[in-house]
Amino acid sequence: MERRIGTFSLRAATHDTLLALLVTVMQVQGTVGRVAAEGATRPLADLGNLGYALLVVSGLAVALRRRWPVAVFAVTALASLVYYGLDFPDGPGWLALFVSLYTLAAYGDGRRSLVIAGAGIGVLAAVWLYTAHDIEPRAAIGWVFFRIGASVMSAALGESVRSRRVIAAEAEKRAELAERTREEEARARVDAERLRIAREVHDTVAHAVAIINVQSGVTAHVLDKRPEQAREALRTIEQTSSRALREMRAVLGVLRDEGDGRAPHPGLEQIGELTAKAREAGLDVTLEASPPVTPLPSAVGGAAYRILQESVTNVIRHVGPTRVTVALTSGTDALEIRVTDEGRRTGNGARGGATAPDGPGHGILGMRERCRLLGGELDAGPTPGGGFEVTARLPLAPTGPLREAAP
Repeated sequence: MERRIGTFSLRAATHDTLLALLVTVMQVQGTVGRVAAEGATRPLADLGNLGYALLVVSGLAVALRRRWPVAVFAVTALASLVYYGLDFPDGPGWLALFVSLYTLAAYGDGRRSLVIAGAGIGVLAAVWLYTAHDIEPRAAIGWVFFRIGASVMSAALGESVRSRRVIAAEAEKRAELAERTREEEARARVDAERLRIAREVHDTVAHAVAIINVQSGVTAHVLDKRPEQAREALRTIEQTSSRALREMRAVLGVLRDEGDGRAPHPGLEQIGELTAKAREAGLDVTLEASPPVTPLPSAVGGAAYRILQESVTNVIRHVGPTRVTVALTSGTDALEIRVTDEGRRTGNGARGGATAPDGPGHGILGMRERCRLLGGELDAGPTPGGGFEVTARLPLAPTGPLREAAP
């Protein structure tokens, strides 16, 4: 980038130098030619070749027009005032002034540059008109108005170029901002999908492993004494692991973008199977569900199933055999979920203290995230009777920051 800027600066300086030489030659040669053809009241060689000096200085100043546009305009304007104020012969000695006015407007900072150019043109016009009040022939005063009009047009052309450059730069910035915004949105969608898949994998694996762990313990305990019960426990393990594999394939199928043969996401339609597996794992589950007033959105039904699954899994893992009440209340605007267990039972059948999930697990955190994604809320904590309760409220019209499809 620095090399490109340096190359551009060198190229611009070369162009400006060549332009300055061209303007200088045209000013001097054009004025000399006009004097030779029409004559002049004051030759350029008067006052120690001052006329030549003014034409050369104003022309060579153009070489610095982009580096110091205000200073170059001041030099060319002052040279023009002195030149025409001393009644040197008229000619193309205004070329450098027009170039400096264009540069001041094109490479300036907008309003301030236009104010400087306007004030300068006003002063130049006043001096030009004053010095031409006795010009002969009178028709020659048309050149004075030409200089005034050309000065205004030079500044206007420079401002037009500057405005186009500003508009192009703003359009480029907006395009870059839009591109960055699209990239950020894409990253946000990828992060949300990664989080969703992580929750799906956690819920599926945790629930299946918890049931398999309980049933394998039962199998080991009754294998010799009650082979029929051991066979039933092994069958439960087989069914649970098979279902977990199907759900894992459905989740991972999203990553492979496979549209066919994908298992549907679980919803409240599978709550009976979920409670049956929980009973087989040793829980005494009571289901209290009221029929929904309106059909549940798939996102709400899927999130509700996962919250129930994670809550039951936590009871199996951290409490063991106990009584669990699952209550589903569907209203017109929200679905309320409540999972309450009675706590760990002691050896004599009495209830022990509440046992919350230990360690920095992601179960409750994942449930809370599911609720927030749909604009709902979740509470989890011990109950006064020594158990543990999870309460969730899911709006039927998702209002969260992200709107997932069915989890």
